[in-house]
Amino acid sequence: MSIAPSILALVAATSKSSQSQSLSSSSDQPSTSTVVNDGDQSKKTVSSCMECGKQFTDSYLKTHFDYHVCNACRDPKDKHSLIPRTEAKNEYLLKDCDLDVREPPLKFIAKKNPNPYARNDMRLYLHIQIEERALEVWGSEEALIEEKDKRGEKRRVRQKKDFDHKMKKLRMAVRSSLYKKKNITSHVHDYGEEKHDSKSDTYEKVCRSCGHVLSYEKM
Repeated sequence: MSIAPSILALVAATSKSSQSQSLSSSSDQPSTSTVVNDGDQSKKTVSSCMECGKQFTDSYLKTHFDYHVCNACRDPKDKHSLIPRTEAKNEYLLKDCDLDVREPPLKFIAKKNPNPYARNDMRLYLHIQIEERALEVWGSEEALIEEKDKRGEKRRVRQKKDFDHKMKKLRMAVRSSLYKKKNITSHVHDYGEEKHDSKSDTYEKVCRSCGHVLSYEKM
């Protein structure tokens, strides 16, 4: 199974923890985001980092994915890695509506597709947000893995049927070829009555079964 259970379990635990904290929080607790006006500058939103708890205004993940983690805590190679749209849909069994319609629609960044034959740019999503969306859609990690197993089994059965069908056609073609070859090599001509051509002074016989004409001369 290509899905990392530990990562999905961490996402599920984080989601449950966030829900319990929101239910138990009181009105005197500060919000994770506040708006400040720094003199003549435009209003900026101050957010609390989901990893270290420190406040910050701008970060890569916040700007591109609305994910409140500061640049110091960003882990682009692991926890905050990116995943292409097609891979995300195949790996987590998500549909287009799960990414584009279900609230809130997931943000992405567009990059030039490395495939020279691709017409559109490649859409990259935040991996951890894809995992969170998969848990919303499927309800649990176990349900997702079970569905992947079912689809994998159906795909293996379908591939086996296709393979068996191709092998059957190949065997039939080989047998047909051998049958024709056998008939040709084992045929014995059954010539009819000898006829004489006085003009060319030759003799000929015609096979009764295949029509082969045997011409010859006599001394």
